[in-house]
Amino acid sequence: MHRTRKSFPIKLAFVCVVAFVLTGCVERKLTINTEPAGALVWLNDEEIGASPVTVEFNWYGDYKVRISKEGYETLNTHRELKAPLHDAVGIDFFAEVVWPGRIVDEYEWTFRLAEYQPPDRSELIEAAQQMKETAAAEFEEGMRRQAEEQKAKGPD
Repeated sequence: MHRTRKSFPIKLAFVCVVAFVLTGCVERKLTINTEPAGALVWLNDEEIGASPVTVEFNWYGDYKVRISKEGYETLNTHRELKAPLHDAVGIDFFAEVVWPGRIVDEYEWTFRLAEYQPPDRSELIEAAQQMKETAAAEFEEGMRRQAEEQKAKGPD
């Protein structure tokens, strides 16, 4: 029996399909809970839904988290998702391609929201007055430096 070159692409396609079916994968999930529940959650400036909410993710690292709910202080923070051992360089190939099973990485974060406390009127006025005085002082300093620079330059 004589082999033809036409059978090679068919065999290669078969091997690729078998390899795809037999190889594993890593599924990554992050669940965000809030106390109280029902707060709107943003992850890296992308709205992901109301808590509790579960999303899939592709990378580990630092995530910017923003959570808001009416009647509560908006929370702006960040959290780090640390990569597990099977995601280390070199090992990740075996975990994602060679390993025949499925690996599920599930993480859960819980955030507690503080009730909104309206600012005290007198404290607000005092803070505004301090900002006004600071701005005036910085403006005067800038004008003084500009005058000194003009004087040092001399006449044009």
